[in-house]
Amino acid sequence: MNHTHSLAEWAAFLLLGLGLSSAASIPFWLTYDADLADFDPRPVLSWAVESGRMDLLLIAVADAKHDVRVAVHASREACRDVAALLILLTTSPKGQLA
Repeated sequence: MNHTHSLAEWAAFLLLGLGLSSAASIPFWLTYDADLADFDPRPVLSWAVESGRMDLLLIAVADAKHDVRVAVHASREACRDVAALLILLTTSPKGQLA
């Protein structure tokens, strides 16, 4: 029983091989003749921040951080007050018998 491959199967495997070899060569071509400074995101980020494009985002992040700090401080105060109240209600003075 001889089974021959169709032209579509040959084309599919040819394209599969080409795609895999191309994907495998991406790290090579990214690092070929590259300096460490080429992968440093700080210049691009500083340019984006200084240009004013990120102002709304930075303001929103700062506001969110402030709101979280206020909420955490308020919840700490409430937990401390509840703990103090529980201590007062569950203990008796030392000199008296209950």
